[in-house]
Amino acid sequence: MRTLGFAYCEVDKDASIDINQPQQWPALTFLGIVAISDPVRDEVPWAINDCHRAGIDVKIVTGDTPATAREVGRQAGLWEEGGTDDNEVMTGPEWAELSDEEATRRAHSLKILSRARPDDKARLVRLLQADGEVVAVTGDGTNDAPALNAAQVGLSMGDGTSVAKEASDITIMDNSFASIGKAVLWGRSLYRNIQRFILFQLTVNLCACLVVAICSFMSKQPPLNVTQMLWVNLIMDTFAALALASLPPNSIVMTDKPRRSTDSIISRPMMWFIIGFGVLFATFMITGFYYLLHMHGDHMIHQFLEKEEVAFYFSTFVFLQFWNMFNARAFMSGHSAFHNIGGSKVFFAVIAVIFVGHILIVQLGGAMFGCAPMGLREWAMVIGGTAPVMLIPEIYRIIKH
Repeated sequence: MRTLGFAYCEVDKDASIDINQPQQWPALTFLGIVAISDPVRDEVPWAINDCHRAGIDVKIVTGDTPATAREVGRQAGLWEEGGTDDNEVMTGPEWAELSDEEATRRAHSLKILSRARPDDKARLVRLLQADGEVVAVTGDGTNDAPALNAAQVGLSMGDGTSVAKEASDITIMDNSFASIGKAVLWGRSLYRNIQRFILFQLTVNLCACLVVAICSFMSKQPPLNVTQMLWVNLIMDTFAALALASLPPNSIVMTDKPRRSTDSIISRPMMWFIIGFGVLFATFMITGFYYLLHMHGDHMIHQFLEKEEVAFYFSTFVFLQFWNMFNARAFMSGHSAFHNIGGSKVFFAVIAVIFVGHILIVQLGGAMFGCAPMGLREWAMVIGGTAPVMLIPEIYRIIKH
């Protein structure tokens, strides 16, 4: 606690007292001491634990006394009294006496640095960065500006000084440390949604490229015409981006290890998913195209577009990607593709638009898309025949969960 002592004395109204000369004051009568506490918020221990779970190390660097800093650290759950590591708690003067090599070694285990000057904070940031760490700094005072400016991410408080806000990258309007954990949750979730979109898009691209390239050697008749490919691209780009970008944040991302700034956005699991499903879909479509060629022969160039086989083939390609969008939604989520339906209304709304839109295109847009309407039997075969793309991985996810 910070303390203020109060005392008084009675003097004549005409008396001349120099307040800068305490030794000349009359005798004072002591009233008492007021202790002022700035309590740790209830959510801070939980927020620090959440950061630790996310692989984020938390340190207290303050100008307060060692006793105050240790007590705040204890209440926040960052430090336990009687710990065996002497490197966890230091003072600014002790830190300043260390060489850069020794300071770098001790910086990782350091949890509380008290009586720290602005230069001490900035030095800690620079040493951690030089050792390959990505550093975020929070602060609200003018003395925090050097460290806020040096960090990769500077976070000032909403009621902080204008100097701190100018030096920072982000201002936390509610002044809550818990908001940092929420920012990490949203940032990682957004990054994961981008990965899901890339996963879905590259799977479609790989399949389409293989189908068009290989089928072009089998016949002069393209497997999909221009307008059909435009509809596929609309699903792949616009609708998929809207659906997958709208997915709500998932707390499971807080258990991931922090990624390095040099890491590729396409991870190894993503690569195997793209190659595996892309080649599987392409093999299925190429086999189907070969079967149609075998049925019709070369005269299919003139007759194929008059038959339902085009609609059947086109719809099969679309629904392979349709069901695969569920796999992309569930990718690395730890949940079923149908988890949290209420929080994913946009995703399932887009899914419904794709489903209904494709049926309308085939049934009503035959002249434009070069295909004839299909009956219920054919639709059941297309939808039911491609559904295992989602059902088999979904069963696996349920069993694994």
